[in-house]
Amino acid sequence: MDPLAKWWYNTNHHFSIQTTPYEIVYGQPAPSHIPYLLNDSKVEEVDESLKAREATIQLMKFHLNKARKRMKQQVDKRRSDKQFEEGDYAYVKLQPYRQISIFNRSYLKLAAKFFSPYKILAMVGAATYKLELPTTTRIHPVFHVSQLKKHVGRKPTQFHLPLLDGDRTLAQEPVAILDMRMNKRRGRLVIEVLEQWSNCFPEDAI
Repeated sequence: MDPLAKWWYNTNHHFSIQTTPYEIVYGQPAPSHIPYLLNDSKVEEVDESLKAREATIQLMKFHLNKARKRMKQQVDKRRSDKQFEEGDYAYVKLQPYRQISIFNRSYLKLAAKFFSPYKILAMVGAATYKLELPTTTRIHPVFHVSQLKKHVGRKPTQFHLPLLDGDRTLAQEPVAILDMRMNKRRGRLVIEVLEQWSNCFPEDAI
């Protein structure tokens, strides 16, 4: 990395650490860059060199700020402005379990991803909410706003969430063998089985 780019990076405020890397390392605020004044040096070679350096610094600042704005625009495109009030109801998005088997289906994306809805109890952070989940649920009741979808209409009837793993993916157990076949792999015959899993319909087996 160019030394000037390193200096710009290390002396700028970082939101994640709420300070500059320079201040963390040296324990004091970073010195400000003092721009070179034209013809401040009586030596022509030095004057030209410092003018060229100043032009490079300004060009670097321009491109870095342009890149930062572009990255912010991309992040803002994915940012959700959804907000919920205490007492609202929201559907919970869970990671669907993907069955891997011998048949391919093109409509897996149409499988259910949102469940219930459940009552919003409180806003926990800037973009996280605590939900009133059933007492039998074994997952943490706090969800990011991106995992919620607002329920519109009358107060809904709540249903129990399916069994979940610790990472909020659907816990699955095989419940039936739907089909079998022999297939040749690397010169050997192997048995492939199409299974129906819990929390899934037979037609969802893939």
